[in-house]
Amino acid sequence: MSRLSHSEIHMAHRIGWLRAAVLGANDGLVSTASLVVCVAAAGSGKPEVLITGLAGLVSGAMSMAAGEYVSVSS
Repeated sequence: MSRLSHSEIHMAHRIGWLRAAVLGANDGLVSTASLVVCVAAAGSGKPEVLITGLAGLVSGAMSMAAGEYVSVSS
């Protein structure tokens, strides 16, 4: 049996950053949106909803950054 070779170049090994970015953005959007909707549905005012959204955004970003740092470091 002969081994066939071809000249195609595959970049599948470099796709990890795209997967992490897409899944992270999706997770962040869904988490922050659900948090804001829940606080707004509870009858809170605009300042409380805004603070909740910003706090959720910052905490989600820090959590994803820490997880990615640990993943890359190990």
